[in-house]
Amino acid sequence: MQFAFWAVLAAAVLPLLWAGVAKSGGGYNNHAPRQYLDKLTGWRQRAQWAQQNAWEALTPFAAAVIIATLQRVPPERIDAAALVFLLARVAHGFCYVADKAALRSLMWLLGFGTVVYLFLLAASWL
Repeated sequence: MQFAFWAVLAAAVLPLLWAGVAKSGGGYNNHAPRQYLDKLTGWRQRAQWAQQNAWEALTPFAAAVIIATLQRVPPERIDAAALVFLLARVAHGFCYVADKAALRSLMWLLGFGTVVYLFLLAASWL
């Protein structure tokens, strides 16, 4: 199986990683998780936001990989874009937690740019 398909799975795991960071440190209440998460502050709150953003980024990325594959884009080009996406999204989460807003936005743009790139490849525009 090509790397890009594994990258989709890895991108699906990223939100769970950030959720774990948000819930770390004790006090998590599994009977009322949303209330607990709504009361977070600081880096834990930012980890929760990173989780939410990671979920939002997953769908267009997965769609782009699937569409590029269906359009017979060379696998090595899809794999390269998937690697860039994953690295950008991991960096995005770390920047979110560390409160590095400008760098976080740059990583978001890089990740989203790879999604656009995959769609453009699928459309044979590149």
